Amino acid sequence: MKLEQLAKRYRIADDRKFRLADVDPEDTWKFKSKEDAEERLKKGVERLSELQAKLYAQSQWAILLIFQAMDAAGKDSTIAHVMSGVNPQGCQVFSFKTPSAEELRHDFFWRSAKCLPEHGRIGIFNRSYYEEVLIVRVHPQLLQNENLPPGLVTKNVWEERFEDINGFERYLTRNGVVIRKFFLHVSKKEQRRRFLSRLEEPEKNWKFSTSDMQERARWNDYIRAYEQMIQNTATGYAPWHVVPADHKWFTRLVVAEVVVQTLESLDLKFPKVDEARRKELREVRRLLERNKT
Repeated sequence: MKLEQLAKRYRIADDRKFRLADVDPEDTWKFKSKEDAEERLKKGVERLSELQAKLYAQSQWAILLIFQAMDAAGKDSTIAHVMSGVNPQGCQVFSFKTPSAEELRHDFFWRSAKCLPEHGRIGIFNRSYYEEVLIVRVHPQLLQNENLPPGLVTKNVWEERFEDINGFERYLTRNGVVIRKFFLHVSKKEQRRRFLSRLEEPEKNWKFSTSDMQERARWNDYIRAYEQMIQNTATGYAPWHVVPADHKWFTRLVVAEVVVQTLESLDLKFPKVDEARRKELREVRRLLERNKT
């Protein structure tokens, strides 16, 4: 079974005709069970760790992984499992909640731009500037909090934001930031099951908010917003991967494979040491071997 096909199966780039209905949230490709995928995921995490060490040492590329999803789709657990073998020094994770008063006084990229990964690091955005064409679109009254001049909030505001996002991601790509975006596609039925689990198990109660139910009532509005977001911002340089999320073990496997393939495509290598540096290291070694204490 070639896992290379797995990443390609869920990759969306430059497809204005894409429909979320084309991806089954329950899909597990050729895998029949969690046990069937565990060994593959373990190897993927190990390979990711090896590649991340080279990325960090080479310090030329940066990786930005963006995760968007409906509530309870499994973003947190996917990030935790896939990045479990990565050196914490080479990975940065940022979760974007409701914008603060300070953030609302800036453009909508501002708070994300401050958190972009340095060269040599993997940056992870748990939600992102895409909230501006998701929750703000579903609740357009939130635009009032952004204090924009009225003349800038036109009927074309969402198309303009898609254009700005594409330009921003093109700019990042031209500066060595490799972008991969994931929409974890959970079904409404599975979201309900996970909400009930959070209510029934005391240790999960903290995960549940009454606002989750309010947003669930707007399910169809969100699905339309996500679909149009993907249609308008899936590009060759910053593709979306629409990953089935009803089975968390499969979600993690797909995400891990996409990240591994992305890193492998960069032909990462540990930096080579020139002759002058090798001579210096030989001298250091000679001194250490001579000094026994």
